[in-house]
Amino acid sequence: MNIETKCLHAGYTPKNTEPRVVPIVQSTTYVYDSTDDVAAVFDDPTKSLIYSRFENPTVMAVEEKINALEGGVGAMCTSSGQAASLLSLLNILQAGDSFISAATIYGGTINLFAYTLKKLGIECIFVNADAPEDEIRAAFKPNTKAVFGETLANPALSVFDIEKFAKIAHDNGVPLIIDNTFPTPILCRPFEFGADIVVHSTTKYMDGHAVQGGGVIVDSGNFDWTNGKFPEFTEPDESYHGTIYTKAYGKAAYIIKARMQLMRDFGCYPAAQSAFYLNLGLETLPLRMKQYCENAKIVSEFLEANDKVESVNYPGLKSSPYYELAQKYLPGGCSGVISFVIKGGRSTAVKFMDSLKLASNEVHVADIRTCVLHPASATHRQLTDEQLVAAGINGGMIRLSVGLENVEDILADLKLGFAAIG
Repeated sequence: MNIETKCLHAGYTPKNTEPRVVPIVQSTTYVYDSTDDVAAVFDDPTKSLIYSRFENPTVMAVEEKINALEGGVGAMCTSSGQAASLLSLLNILQAGDSFISAATIYGGTINLFAYTLKKLGIECIFVNADAPEDEIRAAFKPNTKAVFGETLANPALSVFDIEKFAKIAHDNGVPLIIDNTFPTPILCRPFEFGADIVVHSTTKYMDGHAVQGGGVIVDSGNFDWTNGKFPEFTEPDESYHGTIYTKAYGKAAYIIKARMQLMRDFGCYPAAQSAFYLNLGLETLPLRMKQYCENAKIVSEFLEANDKVESVNYPGLKSSPYYELAQKYLPGGCSGVISFVIKGGRSTAVKFMDSLKLASNEVHVADIRTCVLHPASATHRQLTDEQLVAAGINGGMIRLSVGLENVEDILADLKLGFAAIG
């Protein structure tokens, strides 16, 4: 089944008696024939549904679809992309552990890693993703349990060398977690390059219409949790009837543990209605990603040729230092997100943005409508000057999310902004 077909079918074979669209199962609970049946499901949660705090038929249909798109063994939706990133790590980390992350990641994720997880006793070691291998290897500690990076960094638009980091992570006996939000599995499938876990903010391109927030974790099933570094998978879970996840669930141990241990306790599961909307976005994902990429390529070339622009970050440009990596990991295109730096710094960037008519100035990205954001004033506002530099953020930087409008209209709007700054 090719990727376009997978986007249309949510992991099942349609029959004449089935609805044409994924049904909304608006229920919190499920009825069993007997008390023994309930007990059996708690012993083995794969036998049936338990409660909509961590599983719902509508959401599960979407999970199956996203899992098929990424090529994993299982997926679990969450109420936000942040929740997906958090649970993907808490599933393997505890107080006293550390993990490594690329410094060029989304500002909200930096805050989650550097401050909130620190309060829980988990250390994040930030590294320059473009650093030599020996420098990255030197960042590992005996308690390091994972590596995290974004395929396409938000908003630096740097390309993460998945194969390089997969090798480094695996040589140290830990999994590689990739945030694949901007490319989506239409443009990049990280498992094919050695990644072990993939997360998404489904709020972005997967939804595409800015109607609901969400996230997802996908498990490749390829990492060996029995290598001695992860006893939480190989020893009885006292919180769940003494289950040994690797023994009971094999390759799906990670994602089953995430659902039955963490989602059970945190309850950050999306509603059936949210999954219904997300599925509508997934059905047009291949078509939309193709057009985003085509529009963004034209817009990035326009910006690069403008003398009021100091620099353009878009890996699809041959001038980009990430062009070769983009050809390797993103041969079908680099999404619709561009970051560029206006000459004149923060005040000029703000004036430019406030003069746009078509593009919306909003805290969002990867929408069908063109939108802009000033990262230093918004998504990365909480970072220090040093952290801004490490994250690739300049005061004059603008994040431009190219939408699906006619590209000539997008260019005309940008010309208004440039005319306003003289």
